[in-house]
Amino acid sequence: MALSRKKWNNIIIFASIFMVAILTLLDNEREKLPEDAQPLFDDAAPLQQLQYDDVWLSEGGFSWQCEASILNCDEWANAWSKVQISPIEKLIPPESTPHELVIQIQDIATPQLWLFYRQQGLLKSPSGNWYQIPPSLRASLNPIISAASQ
Repeated sequence: MALSRKKWNNIIIFASIFMVAILTLLDNEREKLPEDAQPLFDDAAPLQQLQYDDVWLSEGGFSWQCEASILNCDEWANAWSKVQISPIEKLIPPESTPHELVIQIQDIATPQLWLFYRQQGLLKSPSGNWYQIPPSLRASLNPIISAASQ
């Protein structure tokens, strides 16, 4: 049984409407930055150096410099220098072992020791305040390390 031209047009119209509805639903459910997210670093206090456990990055004038084993130096450095955080209430630290972040901000003499819970996207400041990193920004905060150097 062949379909008439009118039936084919109706099928195409319904399929298009269904596709647009699904794409709209997916876009609405996508993780967006929370309204209270704010940059950790800004123009007045930019990131100068960061040590993530045993690897490091440093702002070297015109470009970022990283330990030789880091494969995604520029992306990793840009992710950390533009990271956004949201303050959260005090909480019990997660069971996972945190990564140590030693952060050096430009024009501030003493570096700061932060704790980074990667799986949960949590940061604990030196003063004990807790911050949440939005899920959409977490993946780029991890360095890609060359397997040959490990």
